[in-house]
Amino acid sequence: MTVGPPGSKVFLVGTAGGPGPGKTTLCRALTERSPDVSVLDLDAYYLDRSHLRPGDRAHLNFDEPAAFDTGLLAEHLGCLARGEAIAKPVYSFVSHTRVGTEPFVPRRFVLVEGLFSLWWEDVRRLWDLTVYVDAAVDLRLDRRVRRDVASRGRTVESVMAQYAETVRPMHERYVEPTRRHARVVLSNEGAIEAALIPITEALRRLAIRTDG
Repeated sequence: MTVGPPGSKVFLVGTAGGPGPGKTTLCRALTERSPDVSVLDLDAYYLDRSHLRPGDRAHLNFDEPAAFDTGLLAEHLGCLARGEAIAKPVYSFVSHTRVGTEPFVPRRFVLVEGLFSLWWEDVRRLWDLTVYVDAAVDLRLDRRVRRDVASRGRTVESVMAQYAETVRPMHERYVEPTRRHARVVLSNEGAIEAALIPITEALRRLAIRTDG
């Protein structure tokens, strides 16, 4: 399955940032405002841990690049760049396993959103645009706690413990340094409309350069 007229360009946009700056919210807002934008969550590409005992899975570090299946990610990005649909993994954060797949059909702009979208050099080469989303540390932590409790079945205590043990140090080691690879760096601390302006303008410029 392809998208758009034959030969039409699909733009891949790497969208990174630390835990809780509102990457997902920002990307979803773009999809709501434009039929040309689709979002692929990097979290879908966590390695399947079904071969491990449930108790062992809980002690893994999920906040480092090695936790992801970059081979499958690169393969799928290649398909999307050609306008081809993929079978995106469905990942369970409760069991830390893959529980199936779902079809993902690219639109003209595919925003690939996640902590390490700008980390792997081989993946960075595939981006037509790179974006880094940021926010104040306290705000990011508050958003992380609210999300994990509401949608991932976590307790506040477990989220805070993980944040101290792995999330914060891994952010400082792996995520924050990738800011330098971003063509667009934006702050998402207030009204979502303000954060949308720079990324919307960058997407518009991409389209103009191609359409000529």
